[in-house]
Amino acid sequence: MVADIVTNDGLGIVANRLKATGINSPSFVAWGTGTTDPTVTSTALETPSAEARTDGTESQQLTDNSNDTYRVVGTITSAGTQAITEVGLFTASTGGEMLVRSTFAAINLTLNDSITFTLNVDFDNS
Repeated sequence: MVADIVTNDGLGIVANRLKATGINSPSFVAWGTGTTDPTVTSTALETPSAEARTDGTESQQLTDNSNDTYRVVGTITSAGTQAITEVGLFTASTGGEMLVRSTFAAINLTLNDSITFTLNVDFDNS
């Protein structure tokens, strides 16, 4: 089962970006081994892994309407054996605010394995 949620901080990020208040883009991808479903009050990954966040590639995509989806694609390489079960999108390489957190079935990795995450935030007005 996959669980995804835009956090309360994430809603603030969107409003600040619309207002152009200088907050960084939420383009930093981090992963972890936490399994608790995300909530709107999530501010960090449950159990972040030791690997550094990667600054993903941002774009806008069409889901239902032109440019209605914010997409970040980022690849992280494993420093050892682990079962990755969560991913988050942040405004900084350390600290920062979390836009979105997702949990999923374990992806088992060994040293130098990598995962390329494609995170889509779809703005739906229906």
